[in-house]
Amino acid sequence: MQWCRWADNRRPRLLRQSAGPETEDSFDFLFKIILVGDSDVGKTCLVQRFKSGIFIEKQQNTIGVDFTVRTLDIDGKKVKIQVWDTAGQERFRTITQSYYRSAHGAMVAYDITRPNTFESVSHWIREVEQFGAASVVLILIGNKSDLHAERQVLFEDACTLAEKNNALAALETSAKEAQNVEAAFILMARELLARNGMSIINENSSDFVLSNSTAVHSDGAVDKKCNC
Repeated sequence: MQWCRWADNRRPRLLRQSAGPETEDSFDFLFKIILVGDSDVGKTCLVQRFKSGIFIEKQQNTIGVDFTVRTLDIDGKKVKIQVWDTAGQERFRTITQSYYRSAHGAMVAYDITRPNTFESVSHWIREVEQFGAASVVLILIGNKSDLHAERQVLFEDACTLAEKNNALAALETSAKEAQNVEAAFILMARELLARNGMSIINENSSDFVLSNSTAVHSDGAVDKKCNC
């Protein structure tokens, strides 16, 4: 799997949320992430893999928006992640756009075997910018990386597009083989925690592993690198 990342010191603060008294469903932070992209790029498979660790190859197209929740333990903090899986079809656009407003993060997915889905990424980014918050964290995800022989989208092109649009990272995932799926959501959660004033103890901890990856950090000046 491959990924590239940019980091700088522009970290606007987010609202911290708490569940109050300690309960089974208590949490320290709540982050809403919207998953967008064309139909059949594997968005629902990514969410299911993240939520329950399972992969179902034959999926029904999402109608409107689907919703799932998972709580992660990151550096001793309970982080609840709400994932809004949106339909890619044009007829649902007016419905899905309303969910952009409250999202802290947006994952824009494409299929590395279908160039047209990558060409649509710029459109989805514009929608996020138009209907979402100004401080939304953006990550590009090239799914179906297990289909090596059918690749039609170069990872270098994804890196270039991510950099151009000030995305946090570009990475490739495989919902089928469970590669980089969990790590993508953890990467997003850690960035949102950092923007909320949390000091991240160790980004290379055992729960944060990207296959064949090189993390890139910088203070002030933006450092760019792709592990292609």
